[in-house]
Amino acid sequence: MDTPAGDLIALLDLQQTGESAFRGHSPASAGKHLYGGQVVAQALVAATRTVPADRPAHSLHAYFVLAGDPQTPIDFNVERIRDGRSFTTRRCVATQQGRTIFSMEASFHVLEEGLEHSRDMPTAPAPESLERIDALVDRFRAFLPAPAENWMKRACALDMRIVAPETLLTANHAGQMIWFRVQGPLPDEPALHNALLAYLSDMTLLNTALVAHGRNIFDPAIQVASLDHALWLHRSLRVDDWLLYVQESPNAGHARGLTRGQIYARDGQLLASVAQEGLIRMRTNI
Repeated sequence: MDTPAGDLIALLDLQQTGESAFRGHSPASAGKHLYGGQVVAQALVAATRTVPADRPAHSLHAYFVLAGDPQTPIDFNVERIRDGRSFTTRRCVATQQGRTIFSMEASFHVLEEGLEHSRDMPTAPAPESLERIDALVDRFRAFLPAPAENWMKRACALDMRIVAPETLLTANHAGQMIWFRVQGPLPDEPALHNALLAYLSDMTLLNTALVAHGRNIFDPAIQVASLDHALWLHRSLRVDDWLLYVQESPNAGHARGLTRGQIYARDGQLLASVAQEGLIRMRTNI
């Protein structure tokens, strides 16, 4: 599949180097920084490959220990913590040149019937009625720093539509809503769609804490980095269908910001929940 979506799938196709060991790489276009969502997704792929196919992942909790180098391969070692009758637990540690850069625990669960409820999806305009990212760049070019413009216009597999983008240019405590999808179609492999959602769940989330102060992650006066990341997968999903990412930041303090997100299907079903804390440090030497 020689397409941006195919490149994304290839990124998650890890090389197996041992019974519970895998190796991943970064795309040539990665730049200077290793994207956190990539490591989360690759670690989930590594853990999933040690679990029976009838036990999909339902949650993961991860810590970013060191900044990774996109020019260096990433080695993932999976520890088989527990294989129970209904649940399977795995721990995955990612290293580069012998140094731990990331750790994750993930839980997998046999699908069972049970009680169901979920929070209603907020009202949002249809994604087709919103501007594409390239159109937003043209409209807001005067307000965008060069790194933001380059990131937003970079060719990739993601179609993203921001609800009320003008509110991102001023202090906004209401959070943000973003429609997104991978421009597919993609294979009918539930584990792949879960891994791709893990990849995308880190995108734009930390920015929600900065938007509350009228800033953004491209501000050279601010040092930002993801510190931890948690993802709960509530229902089966497809990332080549439109998904609404509803994001909020309930707190910031002590150079850290807490963000939360809920991801909905277009029909209003709550598919996943996300939480993340990130470093938000004001630079003093610029």
